[in-house]
Parts: sequence; C-alpha cells; structure tokens
Amino acid sequence: MKPVIGIIGNSHLINDEYPAFAAGEMNVRAVADVSDALPLIVPTGAGTVCVQSLMERCDGFLFTGGRPNVHPEEYGEKATEAHGAFDRERDGIALPLIRACVMRGQPILGICRGFQEVNVAMGGTLYPEIRDLPGRDNHRMPPDGTLEEKFALRHKVTFSKDGPFQAMMGAQEVMTNTLHGQGIKTPGTRIVIDGYAPDGTPEAIYIADAPGFTMSVQWHPEWNAGDDPVSRPLFQAFGAACRDWAAGGMRKSA
Repeated sequence: MKPVIGIIGNSHLINDEYPAFAAGEMNVRAVADVSDALPLIVPTGAGTVCVQSLMERCDGFLFTGGRPNVHPEEYGEKATEAHGAFDRERDGIALPLIRACVMRGQPILGICRGFQEVNVAMGGTLYPEIRDLPGRDNHRMPPDGTLEEKFALRHKVTFSKDGPFQAMMGAQEVMTNTLHGQGIKTPGTRIVIDGYAPDGTPEAIYIADAPGFTMSVQWHPEWNAGDDPVSRPLFQAFGAACRDWAAGGMRKSA
C-alpha cells in the first residue's frame, strides 16, 4: 500500500469570489509520480482539521509554496506593507503540525513558503523582502512569460561539503529556479542551513538531531519533478521516508 502524503493547501478565491482550499497540480503529481505516494490535499480552514487527526491519517506532509506569507506575529514582529498578504488559517495548522512532526519523527518536506514555515516553526525569523537587502538578488518570480520561463533554472545552490543535500543530489552545486520574495533572517533552533544561493540567501535546510526526514528547500522542485536531476532525488527520498514511516506502523499505533 502506498503511503499517504498530506499536501497543505492554501486559501484561494476562484474567479475572485468563490472561496476554496487549493494545492497546485505540480505538487500533487510530484507526490503521486515521483514520491510514489497517495496525495491528499489538506484544507486549512479554522475548525476543519486538527493536528493529531492529520498525523494519524497521513504518513508525511508536504508544506507547499503559496502567495500569502507567514504572518510576522509568528516570529515576534509587526506586519508591514512589505510583508505582503497573509493566510492566518494556514499558519494555525502548518506551524504546530511541523513542530509535532519534528518531535515525533514523521517526515516533512517544505517548499518555498513551506521552507519558511519550517524555520518559523522552530523559532526563526524572516526578511520581508530579499531583493531590498544590500548585495542580494531579486529572487521573485518573473512577472511575465510562460510557465516554462517563470520556472526556468536561474541560479546555483551550493551545498555544504559532505552534507545530507550533497549526498542526496550527488553534487555539491546544482541549478534551481527561484520564485520567492521572503527568506530566512535568523535560523530557528536546530535549523541547519545546508545550501546557499550565490548572494548568500539560504536555500536548503534540515533540522539537526530530528528523528525523521526534515529537508526543506527555498526553490520549487515540484516543477518538472520527474525529469529534473535535482527535484527527482528530493521527492524520491521524501517518498522513501514516508514509506518507511508507514511500514513501521507508526500511524496505526499513534
């Protein structure tokens, strides 16, 4: 039986008027085809789900990207215009779920906003706008062009020598896309930054001494996940960790 991977959804308005919870098709296909798991989109509306129930029914969780940002109140700062839009209901599910999974050893994978959520959940802080920092590049999604152009590879990521990301990828340097505005300011407790962009922006993290899979990336590996030499091993390793969790019977015994 395939492991079940919960994909954390975002609040969304269809045609700017119909409220919905959504997750990108690219995330769903990456989980189904590359992680070889059953994808399950998780709604994040207040009162719709609880952390314990989710952990009993899923073997791992994918914390996806999303246009709204983690609210700065979650890391002790006041909101400004630069912080952009928020999704407080997702904050209310994602952050405690990350902490519970880390403690229990249940696999998690963070992507873009999810990468930032993992840092905040562990007590870290974020810059509201990377491109405004001296010496930093503009990491935001290009405003124009096709999806292929927006998700095109744009910069290198260099991993720590002999670190877990290098071991997973089989290379110390890889090329990635970049479609984010915010980034890590202060790493959270036990957060290990294992990869950087050329301008010093953190791009790959894991949680030290965690009993389970905790790798997260700032880029979007769900794009072309089955064929990309960087995306494929990440989703395969995540799927393997979820299968190991399911095989161990941890979900049933929770």
